Amino acid sequence: MQQPHESPPPPPASARVLVVDDDPTVSEVVAGYLDRAGYVVDRADDGPTALTRAAAHWPDLVVLDLMLPGMDGLEVCRRMRGQGPVPVIMLTARGDEDDRILGLEVGADDYVTKPFSPRELVLRVESVLRRSRPATSARVLSAAGLTLDPGARRATKDGAELALTLREFDLLAFFLRHPGRAFGREDLMHEVWGWEFGDLSTVTVHVRRLRGKVEDDPARPHLIRTVWGVGYRFEPGPDRAGE
Repeated sequence: MQQPHESPPPPPASARVLVVDDDPTVSEVVAGYLDRAGYVVDRADDGPTALTRAAAHWPDLVVLDLMLPGMDGLEVCRRMRGQGPVPVIMLTARGDEDDRILGLEVGADDYVTKPFSPRELVLRVESVLRRSRPATSARVLSAAGLTLDPGARRATKDGAELALTLREFDLLAFFLRHPGRAFGREDLMHEVWGWEFGDLSTVTVHVRRLRGKVEDDPARPHLIRTVWGVGYRFEPGPDRAGE
């Protein structure tokens, strides 16, 4: 299981987490640990209830079981993301790579495979929330028609707003801060996710999703280039490069 590489600060008492799991034991244990860590916790045992809870009190983060009865976690994630941005940590009962990739493809920011340590999950929640908080002192980044405002967590391409997940935003910000430099997937996992080790397909999926949003032709990317045997490099190009 991936480990955050730094000790996170205590969470704000007002942070609200929605825990969605049809297993009452898992839900109760996770909610208990999050409550003791200082979070306001809502619980739901199925997809429709989760959407209702989210509409009533929009969460700061969702811990979402993939294998829900009826409406599965993937559909719940899609519908929530259709209503507004929210970080999602997906729970999967299997170590199947396909499950993890499916969750990441619909925009999950992190995943945890059952069985897991509740303390580890709390660390993941703290890590994801910490990265989702606006960086008020960070400067605006721009290149190749892309503009990112870290303080507002807002990104645009040629003036049109981009719908980026938490990790997609952080990944693009990292590329914009380091144009022309090649990074391996391990480097990106450490710098963007804060993990010392983990499933590198997480990086691959996020790069693919990000290309789909920032490239004119994602099948032939010219901004986020693949560097064979190394990883990826952001190339803004001399004609459109900015500060």
